[in-house]
Amino acid sequence: MTEFTARVLKCQPKGEEYEVVLDRTAFFPEGGGQYADTGTLSGVRVRDVHERDGILYHLTEAPVEENTDVTGVIDWDMRFMKMQQHTGEHIVSGLVHERFGYNNVGFHLGSEDCTMDFNGEITKEELREIEWAANEAAVKNLDVLVSYPSKEELKDLEYRSKIGIEGQVRIVTIPGYDVCACCAPHVKRTGEIGVIKLANVQRYKGGVRVTMLCGFRALLDYRQKEEQVRSISANLSAKENQVAQAVEHMKEENGRMKQKLSDSQKQLLMYRAKEIPKDEAFVCFFEQGLEGEGPRILMNLVLAEGKEGCAVFVETGDEEYRYVIGSRNLDVRPLAKGLNEAFSGRGGGKPEMVQGSLKGKESDVRVWIQKKVRETDE
Repeated sequence: MTEFTARVLKCQPKGEEYEVVLDRTAFFPEGGGQYADTGTLSGVRVRDVHERDGILYHLTEAPVEENTDVTGVIDWDMRFMKMQQHTGEHIVSGLVHERFGYNNVGFHLGSEDCTMDFNGEITKEELREIEWAANEAAVKNLDVLVSYPSKEELKDLEYRSKIGIEGQVRIVTIPGYDVCACCAPHVKRTGEIGVIKLANVQRYKGGVRVTMLCGFRALLDYRQKEEQVRSISANLSAKENQVAQAVEHMKEENGRMKQKLSDSQKQLLMYRAKEIPKDEAFVCFFEQGLEGEGPRILMNLVLAEGKEGCAVFVETGDEEYRYVIGSRNLDVRPLAKGLNEAFSGRGGGKPEMVQGSLKGKESDVRVWIQKKVRETDE
């Protein structure tokens, strides 16, 4: 049912919105891990529906007049998409329960994907087997059966349920795959689910969390990934079915280039360290473009030349620097502490080496360090 008429029994403000109670409704309220239907009531937008003490409240963007008839229209594409996900979840949960004995202890049907939490481990290989079996169930186009057994009938009926249910129990059955207590709407036949894609599995609270996409969601996901693969293929000049190998090759080449660059940088720094004047005991550098371990390498090369200490500042922004300071004879921690206090810095380390960042003009930092070094020598 996508459209219906109903009588407005109550309309009351709730913040900037309104809660509307009807004498009957086809809107599904949030429940069972599935979020509520959206739509309109005689053109007024329905953003949410929830149940409170057995009464369904429709959250609307504007008021509707009490004691009048309205036409309700459900956002059917969204409703059908949720039905696809939820029925797919029943098939997957039934298969997992049958094969491993695990229970579905958590289900969330979100706006982008659907997750299921199981209280046991499932490997990626096992997940692929479950996925294949679930799609076999879909193409069999089985009837999805809904029943309301009596209490006597329920005593002899084996069915999945996360919670103890009071009152009438609604049972959703997918023959050969699942029998479960569930309040949510489902498709009429499993073929309406379309493809069932189990996109991911990860450890979660002693078990696993499985991410699933069904029907049009799976198709949209495939389209997005197809576009990404085509883009990568074009950028790497590789066939679409060979992009993984091309990326791996590029990664290896990038690693070799990084190593080559690192070796070249180290060679240049060695020359730089040897060019320092002999009478300069504490050396201070302000550099641009030094990456990775470059600042620390330069500092150690300078110390290897017999210098008392070395400070290397690398520009990271407008009058912003990261620094490394070292010495083989002095405790450089007080120097770093003073720098941080004087130039809004942060950082620390061991007596022989400190690292951090600060803000200030190069000339001011140089003057400050020279003054502190002279005070230490005296």
